[in-house]
Amino acid sequence: MPQLAIIGSVHQDYYITHLGRAHVGVLGGSACYAAAGARLWTGDVAIFSRVGAHFPMELLAALQPLGISTAYIHRHDRPHIDRHFVAYISPEESTSENPSGHFRKAGLPLPKELLDYTTVAPESGVGHALSLQAYRPEDLPAMAGGLLGAHLAPAEYGTHALVSARLRELGVRLITLDPSSDYMRPARLNQLHTIVNGLDAFLPSLEEAQALFLSKAKQPREIAEALGGMGCRFVVLKRGPGGQVVWDAHARREWAVPAYPVRVVDQHGVGDAYCGAFLAGLARTSDVIEAALMGSVAASLVLEGSGPGYLLDALPGLAEARLQALRPGVRAL
Repeated sequence: MPQLAIIGSVHQDYYITHLGRAHVGVLGGSACYAAAGARLWTGDVAIFSRVGAHFPMELLAALQPLGISTAYIHRHDRPHIDRHFVAYISPEESTSENPSGHFRKAGLPLPKELLDYTTVAPESGVGHALSLQAYRPEDLPAMAGGLLGAHLAPAEYGTHALVSARLRELGVRLITLDPSSDYMRPARLNQLHTIVNGLDAFLPSLEEAQALFLSKAKQPREIAEALGGMGCRFVVLKRGPGGQVVWDAHARREWAVPAYPVRVVDQHGVGDAYCGAFLAGLARTSDVIEAALMGSVAASLVLEGSGPGYLLDALPGLAEARLQALRPGVRAL
């Protein structure tokens, strides 16, 4: 039985890095990168997800040598093409629009799988039914109550509200969540309480949190305190190369945690890997700062290569060495 579960998307990725390198039809999705991040620091990691009837299950074979269980990925019997396109304009900017234009710019033909690609997201919020690909409480396996921890990667509002509540009912000790930018909007602020209340850690990017509160001038401390006031213990505002702001709502303490400096080759999946490593670190140490540092190390390794397995191919001892190098950079605010 796995100790940690990552609940999120599994799909085929079609993406172009900021350096112009294209990756076509490769295994991806938030759950895969988050599971790899968790696996960097612990064993017994499983992915909980659902895929459509046409998903090429042979892609999942890449996760088996990494020690990530795919036994709990539910394949429903309705056709749904699980694919995702993104083009990275720079290490900080990306878009999911106009795949043909971005492939043309890279000097490559548009993959036939993207000929009818659309970026229209399903309506998500109170009163909206879950889409076909959305994970739901009834998808949770019978063993879920025995989990030490679970991380919910970005998903529809309904998945986050319903599945997190069910995990709490089952007695899962640690629950962390990375929100979707689709509902991090001022109009959804009241609904957000349903998701945040009861979490062990809420892990948005600073940009998502600023968009929620409609002001980039708002200080990270104010934002983190407001989110913590919704009922979660820890708030982590991810700031990319700027590291993270960590807020302990119970102790009312704030820290700045550094990012490990690297040359960015491929930023695809970096936030997800951070969150998976954070969960593993919190489960392993019960220390939010160690968890944040472990997330930073996982993020640094993802940035240096491509694919969810790249960070697990690091030289023996490299992750621990980076962890030790980062510790002195933590500052209480």
